[in-house]
Amino acid sequence: MHLLKADRVAEGIFPHVEARNKFSKFVNRVAFGKERMVLARQGEEVAALVPMEDLSLLKELEERIDLDDAGKALKEPGAVSWEQVKKSLEL
Repeated sequence: MHLLKADRVAEGIFPHVEARNKFSKFVNRVAFGKERMVLARQGEEVAALVPMEDLSLLKELEERIDLDDAGKALKEPGAVSWEQVKKSLEL
């Protein structure tokens, strides 16, 4: 979806050149204003600046997904537990 420049700014999408030129201001907006900012290059969204709280939440969600996936993998036929691996390697 192509948005007009004003619409993109309203959506929190900024050209990466603007972010480079105003990096300190952008960081302050994210850190203290709790804004989320998406950076775009040639109209394509390429990166985001997010508050640390958002990053912590993302990491927590990833850990939960990893634990869920590990639990499912252990239930698969032929799965070997970490304890079995350590024992076989004499660790």
